[in-house]
Amino acid sequence: MSGNVCIPQEGNGKVSRVIRMGTRKSQLARIQTDSVASTLKELYPDVHLEIVAMSTIGDKILDTALSKIGEKSLFTKELENALERNEVDIVVHSLKDLPTSLPPGFTIGAILQRENPHDAVVLHPKNAGLTLDSLPEKSVIGTSSLRRAAQLKKRFPQLEFENIRGNLNTRLKKLDEKDDYAAIILAAAGLKRMGWENRISQILGPEDCMYAVGQGALAVEVRAQDKDILEMVSVLHHPDTVLRCISERAFLKQLEGGCSVPVAVHTEVKESKLYLTGAVYSLDGADCLKDTMQTCVEIDNKVSESAPECVHVAVTANNISSSALDAAEKLGMDLANVLLNKGAKDILTTARKLNDAR
Repeated sequence: MSGNVCIPQEGNGKVSRVIRMGTRKSQLARIQTDSVASTLKELYPDVHLEIVAMSTIGDKILDTALSKIGEKSLFTKELENALERNEVDIVVHSLKDLPTSLPPGFTIGAILQRENPHDAVVLHPKNAGLTLDSLPEKSVIGTSSLRRAAQLKKRFPQLEFENIRGNLNTRLKKLDEKDDYAAIILAAAGLKRMGWENRISQILGPEDCMYAVGQGALAVEVRAQDKDILEMVSVLHHPDTVLRCISERAFLKQLEGGCSVPVAVHTEVKESKLYLTGAVYSLDGADCLKDTMQTCVEIDNKVSESAPECVHVAVTANNISSSALDAAEKLGMDLANVLLNKGAKDILTTARKLNDAR
């Protein structure tokens, strides 16, 4: 059983399996891992879960913009190394931190129901009651994301945007204790999971700022050959979220985008149809290519037992209709190709070069 330990349960002589869960050390990562652990515990009361916390490169390099570090697996590499060395059995990530291709031998075994994927405005206490529209001209907004900055520069040209790094706690501290920023932009999902919803002054809708691929969803990464663990975590899959995120990841992969380019999405499942809006931006937001496409994703609960295992943009979801998964992946690729045909490659190449030269 892939080197997993078995310990006898007290009293009743039953043997309980130990599953080791890897996580980043940040408070948010721990909260996210604990929430997955408690769901697993409810579903599998005999399984003993052990949480192993570790620091990643992204947690250690705090003085450089993420897009400048250029490492695709910034928040995941150490965790994957532990998975490879059999030191942990599953790893909980924010899906948006996971590259669209994983190293050989790893797969995403579960994508849980998505929290609100939108971005949120958190104001400096002195600006309470204001919005991005009503903040004084030349107010400085902190964001570590090229995607957010590109969209918001175009939408709110009167504001200035500057880089801010650090985990959620650090960024809020920088906002509150100094006068450098009038507001900062953070993922609503993280604030909600931390219990800091009261700090959200404004949720940015798609007309202001579309979100990152996979934003708001948690993913469970496992060793692809651990069929028993793969099966165990697969019950955590939330079908609509899986289909939305597969289309988003396929879109990003086909564009060859990553942290160092501004790519944004918006998805929705309505009446068996999956809608995907995707966009690419120049760093200043002046150039933008955006389009929307849809596909039919009838969720067929009659999943064939004999169906071969399929992986879609590093996601294994054998308990979801393969035709729906195929359609979602094709939608993402098709939309990316529409934008590439309109010149998305040039916008992204220029954005990448400019970002590298900063």
